[in-house]
Amino acid sequence: MSQSRIQLYYKNVTADVIGKEHGITAEQFSRLADETTPVIEKINKQRTAGKTPYRDLPYNTSNVQQVKELTSDLQENCENLVILGIGGSALGNIALQTALNPFMYNLHKTQRSGPRLFVFDNIDPDQLSSFIEWLDDKIENTIFNVISKSGKTAETAAQFLIFKKILSDRLGPDALQNHIVATTDSKQGTLRKIADQFNFPSLEVPDGVGGRFSILSPVGLFGASFCGIDIDLLLNGARDMDKKVSTEDFFKNPAAINAAVNYHYYNNGKNISVMFPYSCALKDLADWYRQLWAESLGKANDLNGNKVHLGPTPVKAIGTTDQHSQVQLYREGPNNKLFTFLQNKNFNNKLKIAPAPQCAPELNYLQGNDLADLFNVEKTATEFALIKDKRPCLTVLFDKLDPYTVGQFIYLYEVTTSIAGELFNIDTYSQPAVELGKKATFALMGKEEYKNLANEIKHLTELDNNFLV
Repeated sequence: MSQSRIQLYYKNVTADVIGKEHGITAEQFSRLADETTPVIEKINKQRTAGKTPYRDLPYNTSNVQQVKELTSDLQENCENLVILGIGGSALGNIALQTALNPFMYNLHKTQRSGPRLFVFDNIDPDQLSSFIEWLDDKIENTIFNVISKSGKTAETAAQFLIFKKILSDRLGPDALQNHIVATTDSKQGTLRKIADQFNFPSLEVPDGVGGRFSILSPVGLFGASFCGIDIDLLLNGARDMDKKVSTEDFFKNPAAINAAVNYHYYNNGKNISVMFPYSCALKDLADWYRQLWAESLGKANDLNGNKVHLGPTPVKAIGTTDQHSQVQLYREGPNNKLFTFLQNKNFNNKLKIAPAPQCAPELNYLQGNDLADLFNVEKTATEFALIKDKRPCLTVLFDKLDPYTVGQFIYLYEVTTSIAGELFNIDTYSQPAVELGKKATFALMGKEEYKNLANEIKHLTELDNNFLV
């Protein structure tokens, strides 16, 4: 039997479908191919030179072995796995869990192939307090995976310190090494010092791999493996996509076409990129994509030092929910968006729609149909409505949802992002604008070396009662 796959369908961005004003003509596609083909060659050379280490993660057998060994060592008495992280340290874990484990995984033992999973990617005290109260009598059977390259990220550090104290108070300081796993830099940083001092088992955040590109490293693989997801199949899918996105034949390279289409529309007045999954399981991959796209492509300067303030804005919509909340805007509002549907061709479960009551014969058309068919019909109907209003649409088609196709999707969008960054002539892998907010947090929390910044912040942000109404 042939392996499941994903495919990019791009007919509905062409001028033949939505007209020359909003669609891409054959001549424009030819020019995009000419512009993008050298970029494919360039990023392949960058990869060979070791400049994009995320591209080699699917081939790293050492990572897989370490993850599996640690999972095996810790899993026997673990009923709850708690992941502490933010941004790329959390979004990938959430996306894999949502995509590849059942909706009721945490609540239903027969649907669970590992411990319950909780990912804390924020520091809301009410949320965390509620969880701590629930965890009270379950702490002995709980593992905490704290993920931070440096260990200095304020949110993750705060979470870690809270749970470290709870563990010490309840189980004693000697028990910490049996309940905390550190995923961090292999040699340096605050979390590395702590892990070494307390003898925590640890996994490595690979050098040169930013958080948003780390999902196929131990950052994402440990939680997935612990919760029963086949990480070998996940990485096999990524390797399969690597072959496709490495070809320098533009029209056979889905990442190149995807990047070029997004690049074209950004330069032609459509600077909003809407990802529209028609599958609840795929909704958090759209969140993962939003960070990947926003942090990689939103830049003030290009590689030549010019001020460009560039970046397509990624937006998430969920089918069918947002047919009833956003499509009015999408059809009749400004034509400034490119839509990318995610469609699952074969859901795992079949649910027949029951007969309508005699008093409601107008519902008879639903009787006997499968809910999955209705779901995909709704996607087609929404796409048709958008196309009628000349709105460009891409679709990523999943043969089915499994680790192999999810691995393909992840790798497709990572390489799409690299190609897009080169087309836009920006540094895809930096995130300089994030730093000021971090420093401001340090200052406002009283870190001594940021005292002057704290004074500046207070001057600009203190509430002025004259403007409170």
